[in-house]
Amino acid sequence: MSLISFASAKGSPGVTQTVAGLTALWPKPAVMADLDPIGGDVAIRYRADNGKPLDLDRGLVSLGAALRGGKQADVDDHLQTTEEGMRTLVGVATPGQVQGLGTTWPHIANALRSYDDDVLADCGRFSPGSPIMPVIERSAAMVFIARSDVVALSHLRERLLALQEPLRIGAIDGVAVGVVLVGNPRDSRSIDDTELLLASAGLAVRSLGVIAHDPKTAQELQTGSQRNIRRSPLIRSLSDVAERIQSLVLARTVAFQEAR
Repeated sequence: MSLISFASAKGSPGVTQTVAGLTALWPKPAVMADLDPIGGDVAIRYRADNGKPLDLDRGLVSLGAALRGGKQADVDDHLQTTEEGMRTLVGVATPGQVQGLGTTWPHIANALRSYDDDVLADCGRFSPGSPIMPVIERSAAMVFIARSDVVALSHLRERLLALQEPLRIGAIDGVAVGVVLVGNPRDSRSIDDTELLLASAGLAVRSLGVIAHDPKTAQELQTGSQRNIRRSPLIRSLSDVAERIQSLVLARTVAFQEAR
């Protein structure tokens, strides 16, 4: 199916919460992969379906070890299920473990890209030269999460300009790139300003909407029943963005196939 990467250009706009929320509401079976290069926190936020802590030794590190040297491995063997029913690839505990994966990153990317279900990858704060670049390059789409303030959007523009060539942004065979803002979903001006800012820089990047900044509901989504919060602005905005991300991936796939 599709490998979709999520990242921020600067700060902590809530990438992990956003990806977890999208995974929970994704209309098709999906897995959340914690690939944050400075150390993931999925194992801190969630517990296993048996109520115990998630196993830090079973996840990205074990998958990388199994794929070392180009060997084959079953991704399912390295997934864990949380109490909320989310299937996840637990990330590393320290940045050193990310570097230690070394030359296995392309194999990890290929394994996730060819997995039977969609994989939503939390890449944390991303910059050119990151060790997870092979994952980004093999993704059907990359989605940047950003705050809707001027400083955050300026950093986003500079990061996208740096990635324009390596990701071939805008090319038929390039990675489709979208931007999701975190703020007030009713603030259409932020969306318009973002589109103008990126277009003025010559960036073929699609605005995918705004996800509500709602820490309380985000916490309930993580630990409680979706039934009690399904009409909240956060859930509605996550559902809308999930549809737009899938449309972005589909458009890129169709364009690539027609060009072949």
